[in-house]
Amino acid sequence: MLPVSYASLLWLSTCLWGIWALDPDPDMSLRNHHRHLAPANVDFGFSLYKHLVALTPDRNIFISPVSISISLAMLTLGARGSTRTQLLQGLGFNLTEIAEEAAVHRNFQHLRGLLLEADTSLEMTMGNTLFLDHRLDVLTSFSADIRHYYAPEALAIHFQDWVRASSHSSEYIKNKMQEKIPDQFPELETPGTFTLVNNISLKGTWAIPFDPESTSEEDFHVTEASSVKVPMMSQLGAVKQLNDSVLPCRLVQLDYTNNGTAFFILPHWGQMDTVIAALSRDTIQRWSKSLSVGQAHVSIPKIPISGTYDLRSTLEGMGISDLFTERADFSGITGEAPLKMWKVVHKTVLYMDEAGLTTTRAAAPAERPTPVPLSNQPPTIIKFNQPFLIGVFDSFTWSTLFLGKVTSPT
Repeated sequence: MLPVSYASLLWLSTCLWGIWALDPDPDMSLRNHHRHLAPANVDFGFSLYKHLVALTPDRNIFISPVSISISLAMLTLGARGSTRTQLLQGLGFNLTEIAEEAAVHRNFQHLRGLLLEADTSLEMTMGNTLFLDHRLDVLTSFSADIRHYYAPEALAIHFQDWVRASSHSSEYIKNKMQEKIPDQFPELETPGTFTLVNNISLKGTWAIPFDPESTSEEDFHVTEASSVKVPMMSQLGAVKQLNDSVLPCRLVQLDYTNNGTAFFILPHWGQMDTVIAALSRDTIQRWSKSLSVGQAHVSIPKIPISGTYDLRSTLEGMGISDLFTERADFSGITGEAPLKMWKVVHKTVLYMDEAGLTTTRAAAPAERPTPVPLSNQPPTIIKFNQPFLIGVFDSFTWSTLFLGKVTSPT
């Protein structure tokens, strides 16, 4: 057995196929377990999102906070000392209130159960795959705990031959996600000893799909002085909407079948940073209570949104810094020479069309119920034809599935 002294790589790769929602009657004990976890998860998601936006102010952003939090929680099983403390605190947990760390993992286990085991007509897959250096002697206790709580797959990789290892890993992810993602495993400065791949796949449809015949090319104003042509989906009918009197923005809420819901938030020109800074649990709750149903003509770009993020600087800004230094302590994984995290990369893909959220541009047309217009009320025109924000939530598990910012649709 060779000593382990290489930098290690955590690859968090998520792909959005749609929006998933739960059956209204799963086991209530699972739901109650997750509600102890949900506030920390939501706060972590908004914190991560704000740090990432601050580092890349001019880029489109689209991340899956719940997917990232599950992966980082899994990593704490192998972390020790300040590395473990930083991970747990970064995830939003008050260590003085945690009676036992196992309770945290049980709650994440129950969350995974809610996400994966609900009786629903929608399709969802979520997985974690460990790519292990074939020379790495993993502790039995770590293997048992990680299988019990997070059920990852494990594959032995010859990291000495990085070209072969990269090809093997990339092909494996392509087969799992049914989506080719280029440059998944950039060449390491030094070979990695383990790689963690996290993927989430969901399929779903709008509760009231858009009519494809109403989609047309329109201008999207990237700045006040420049614009690009994009296909805009349109819908006229009763819509949950709000012209916020507290924050400089307007928003609409569009529902998916079952419990998924999406907020489309349109900041006033020059006020994007103000709105992002105010995103929080309290803001989302206030918006939910303040929305009213009114007749509106809503237009949203029909666009693919994707991105690859190296989260190192983002996590360091959130206080999770030991992962990338010689101070990193992952002795709970091998008990041998120190392991150091090399990268944390997060990948998302979203295609937004008239039917809902899907991985294919040519989705089968959905049966479209007719929206019921409100009589005697002129429709409000709400066009998302300038930079806007997206938040996709699951109301049953209180999970932040996705957060996004669209600066330029191209």
